[in-house]
Amino acid sequence: MWKTVFLSAGLAFVAVTGSAQSLNTDVANMRADMTLLTQRVGELSLRIEQLERDNAALRTQTANSAQAYATVQQLNDAIADLNRAIKASDAALAERTAAQIKKLGDATNAALDSLSKGQAQRAALPTTFSDKFPSEGISYTVQKGDTLAVIARKTGSKSADIINANKISDPSKILVGQTLFIPGGK
Repeated sequence: MWKTVFLSAGLAFVAVTGSAQSLNTDVANMRADMTLLTQRVGELSLRIEQLERDNAALRTQTANSAQAYATVQQLNDAIADLNRAIKASDAALAERTAAQIKKLGDATNAALDSLSKGQAQRAALPTTFSDKFPSEGISYTVQKGDTLAVIARKTGSKSADIINANKISDPSKILVGQTLFIPGGK
């Protein structure tokens, strides 16, 4: 029926305008518009199908995620279990730590006792110095790595003379940069 109406309208238009060519142009334009509308309807149909698939996937995810939730009571129970486990491990760790500290303390005390016994047996360092050393000599500045024996060897002197001349009470405690008188040194 609509075709008839359109056709009648189209014929009337031809009769009014008097041009058959104008009618052909209008029909061609209508066909192009129909083709575009058909394409657009097809695109929209594809989009609706995609949205329906997405919606189905979301429903499936929602159903699966509902099972993944825990209740507040379940969380409270899990926290209580963790607290009990932590307290138990803390107590065991404290006992092990106390035992290790006691062992270290005993070992330290034994080492200190050993050192103190060794100090008592060590000969006392001389606190008096002899004046029997050459009065002539050179000055020497202690370098890194020097000991009295090394200095004596370098300068051709004797360690005992260097100790007496400089009144060194502990030969192991000479300092880098310290200036010493080297009796008989070259």
